[in-house]
Amino acid sequence: MTSLRLLLADDQALVRGALAALLQLESDLDVVAEVSRGDEVVAVVREHRPDVALLDVEMPGLDGIAATAAVRAACPGTRVLVVTTFGRPGYLRRAMEAGASGFVVKDTPARELADAVRRVAAGLRVVDPALAAESLAAGTSPLTERETQVLRAARDGGTAADLAFALGLSEGTVRNHLSAAIGKTGARTRAEAVRLAEANGWLLG
Repeated sequence: MTSLRLLLADDQALVRGALAALLQLESDLDVVAEVSRGDEVVAVVREHRPDVALLDVEMPGLDGIAATAAVRAACPGTRVLVVTTFGRPGYLRRAMEAGASGFVVKDTPARELADAVRRVAAGLRVVDPALAAESLAAGTSPLTERETQVLRAARDGGTAADLAFALGLSEGTVRNHLSAAIGKTGARTRAEAVRLAEANGWLLG
């Protein structure tokens, strides 16, 4: 039987190595390439033509969701399975919208992960059931693009004036967007709004 060809993309070498070792134990799975950056994925997919690309979400260069869309556009014959530490509802929704065939968390048992790879390769969709339920409950992000941008900038702290300078906006505009974001997330403070938006996967980008 012909083995399924796999690409692994994860910026953590130990995690990537562990996944590769586990998957290589399966007689019908063959890891043909590994990368540590999201912006390296498409070139390596073009070179190796894997059946399935297993992508992490948070990678340097290009996040896994943007990389998913790029792979599907450049090499539609390669299916994408997102395998991430961060089981956030917003990530799941955006990954599927980008063209991923599956979304599972890294602590998925090895046998289940291998089965997910096979099912994705066969054209099926595979989604962690608990995360799917959370995603339905959470819904889509209530934040506008600008509110998301301001909250993303606020993750590292700084005053409203600092954020205004970094984003090229007026201080009053930044305060308005922060106030709106706090209200929409149901938070009491800016820091809590950032935390809640992050937990729901609304700040990736």
